[in-house]
Parts: sequence; C-alpha cells; structure tokens
Amino acid sequence: MKLSTCIQQFFDQYLSRIKGVSENTIKGYRDTFTLVLPFAAQYCSIRIKSLSVEHLSQVVILAFLDYLEIQRLNIARTRNNRLAAVKSFFRMIRLMYPEKRDLAQSILDIPQKKTQKQLIGFLHPEEIFRVLEAVDLKKKEGFRDYTILHLLYDSGIRASEVANLNLDYFDPEHKTLAILGKGNRYRLIKLWPKTVQLVRLYIIKYRTVPNPLYGNRLFINQRGEEFSRHGINRICKKYLAMALPIERVQTLNPVGSFRHSCAVDMLCSGYSIDEIRNHLGHQSISSTMVYLHLDLSRPREIQKKMNEYTQSILSQDPQIEELIDWENKEKTLTWLDSL
Repeated sequence: MKLSTCIQQFFDQYLSRIKGVSENTIKGYRDTFTLVLPFAAQYCSIRIKSLSVEHLSQVVILAFLDYLEIQRLNIARTRNNRLAAVKSFFRMIRLMYPEKRDLAQSILDIPQKKTQKQLIGFLHPEEIFRVLEAVDLKKKEGFRDYTILHLLYDSGIRASEVANLNLDYFDPEHKTLAILGKGNRYRLIKLWPKTVQLVRLYIIKYRTVPNPLYGNRLFINQRGEEFSRHGINRICKKYLAMALPIERVQTLNPVGSFRHSCAVDMLCSGYSIDEIRNHLGHQSISSTMVYLHLDLSRPREIQKKMNEYTQSILSQDPQIEELIDWENKEKTLTWLDSL
C-alpha cells in the first residue's frame, strides 16, 4: 500500500474532517512527517515516492526515535511529540485498513519515554509589577504590549490563543473574552476591570490599521498582520529581560510564566481547582493539580497590593497618567508649531 496516498488521506481527510484537530496540530504532524519520510527512505535504501506503509515498521520507527535523540539532540519530550504524530497516523491505518491492523498495533505499542517534569516557573507579584513598569508607553507599540501583558496575567491565555483572538471575542459590556483553545474548544472568561479598559482603549486608539486579510484580529503587529505565537513570546521575553536578572529569566517560559502566575494568583485568591482548570482551558484536571504542590507563601501586603491593582481603573495607573500627560503635551506642541 503506497505510503504517499495514505499520508495525503491522513492530512486531507482524517485529521481535519474525521478528528477535527486544530491547525497547529496539523502543522506539528506535518513537521514530523517531513522528518520521518527522508529517514525511512534512507533507512530502507529507496526513494521517498517508493515508500509503502509496510516500510514504516516498528524497527524503522524505533530507529527514527533514536535518530531524533542521538543525532538531532532532541529531548525526550520532543521525541514523544513526534511519536504521537506517528501513532495518530497508524490509528487512521487501523481504522481504514483493517488488514493492516497488526502493523498499526505494533507501532501503537511503542511506549512514550519517561520525561523529567519541569518546574513550574511563575512570576511573583513584585516581579509582575517590574515587568509592567518596563514597558515604555510613549513608544508606538508600547500600549499594545502593555495590554497584552495585562491580558496574559489576567486570563492565563496561551501564546497561540492570544495570536488567534478576534475583535468579536471581546465583550466590553459584559467584561468577557472568548478564547479558542486546544482542540478547537472555546471557553469564556471574565476579565478584570483594568484589563477591559486597556483592551477597549487599545482597540479605539492604539490598534495598528490591519491589512484587509487580518481585519478581524485583535492584536496587530507593526506590519499590519496578525501575530504568531513566536511574536507573542518575543514580546514577553523582551520585557522579562528588561525587568529581571538574566539568571531568573533563564528559568522562565516567556508566556508560560504569566499563565502559571495567573493560576497561582487564582489559587491564592481561593478559587477551586476546577475553576482554575476551566479558566486555563486544561482538558484534564491532572494538569491543574500540579499547582497544589507549589510553595505559595508570600507577603500578604504584596498580594493585597496586586489585587487592588488588578481591580483598579486606568485613571489610577501612574503609567497611564504619565502617558496621557505626555500625549497632551505633544498635542500642545504640535498646535504651537502650526501657528
């Protein structure tokens, strides 16, 4: 059975129509097969176009996994992600070609490799303040970045989810935001008053005029296009590096640190694990349970200050006040120059 035909069926029919997986998942699986096919062809000493499904035997797949770790220096987590893509392909083979069930099952029996669990890196309230203070609101992209950072801390949203936000996902009247998460599942969350005001002001006054193709996107980059998840990560990394010591930044995932901070803040504020799971969009509650094992001791006055800050309005934000004063001064100088 020709492999190229099955792979086309996998991407065109199985993933999108039968399973309904997200575009990001499809891209990740595509990247895996751009590695698998050349490796299998070289391993079997034939051309890629001559590969059959039978060539992807358990021996070949195990050799491919070793190649990822030994030659490409991939960590075990990356190896497991590649294996998950291959297993998904063979689930389709098992479903649509019952005569290949034994071959498919031999691949599905390959175990995931145990990985060392990463420590959860989150930002303490005083670090959040320092990161926000690092944003220069007088720069063209400053207000946009300031809004994104607040939204990340408030919502615990993932980088890809920020990039995919549309204007109509934001409801300022009800102070809610719809988020399209993993598995194409939506969740609706409540935003802090301050975040609502920032997003509304950004849309009205500071949002870059988008190219027609990206007119519905909430956050627009300098080129008038939508952000990628890498772009959102770069914004976070930029301000973390400006506000925190380099050895501290190296322990943090740029966007993940805000996401984890959101979960920790909710836990300290008395929210249940189930409420935190729904807020973050975790499919399994086991992903949320890890926050119960953290040492969450922190000075009460700092936590109180952060709670007051998040519930405040823009007129109580010294950075926004400074921005307004600066803009008023610029308008006055422009008017004087026109005389």
